[in-house]
Amino acid sequence: MSAKRSEVVEYLNAYLKIADIEDRSNNGLQIQGADEIQTIGLAVDACLEAYQKAVSQKCQMLIVHHGLIWGGLTSITGAIYSQVKFAVLSDLNVYAAHLPLDAHDVCGNNIVLAKMLGLVDIKPFGLYKKNLIGFEGTLPKPLNAEQIGKTIQSNIGGKFSMLPFGKPENSRIAVVSGGGTDALDEAIDKGIDCFITGEGKHDNHHKALESRINVVYCGHYDTETVGVKALGGVLKKRFNVKPVFVDVPTLI
Repeated sequence: MSAKRSEVVEYLNAYLKIADIEDRSNNGLQIQGADEIQTIGLAVDACLEAYQKAVSQKCQMLIVHHGLIWGGLTSITGAIYSQVKFAVLSDLNVYAAHLPLDAHDVCGNNIVLAKMLGLVDIKPFGLYKKNLIGFEGTLPKPLNAEQIGKTIQSNIGGKFSMLPFGKPENSRIAVVSGGGTDALDEAIDKGIDCFITGEGKHDNHHKALESRINVVYCGHYDTETVGVKALGGVLKKRFNVKPVFVDVPTLI
């Protein structure tokens, strides 16, 4: 089976509500390729290695969380030129969904992570500009910070680290994937027991220590693999195309 590029793009734009979320990323179709889509690659980052792996797996489209165009390109030179050239010559469509794929309440990074933990009473969390891009909820049975980290690690792989400065048992949990560390202030203000994100900043240590909150870092890359994978399942069901996860891990 195959689907028209235009149909897939139109569906993604509407399903992810990309026009409704203010974002530095130029979300949507960033590089136009083949008209007919049989196989869709899903990756975290737009990069040459991801394009190469997608093409080697016979993908006609690659959907990424971190796209190629952020606020407009000033030039197409160097690494950007190499990426664009390879994609165009390979007839590969490249579609980006950044914050819309964080915030989505079905296949977004944060809702998937929240459900991995079994959170209940889930509601939006993590205000970024005018949008809530994360989720918070309650654990049916309290866990310590290490148990929370291990639960996520068992589902997504990678490693986790902690700032274990809060309660020994955690019930109220908030999740903002990737580089969502700025939402730590909101977690503190709302009395969250444990805040989960991908990576941290230096000043998180003292802020968490003095505010007596637990923070668990589960990797920027690893916490953002879950959204594209979930989206692949949605597209398989909707268009009967083949989804392929294109794994290009980073060191962060």
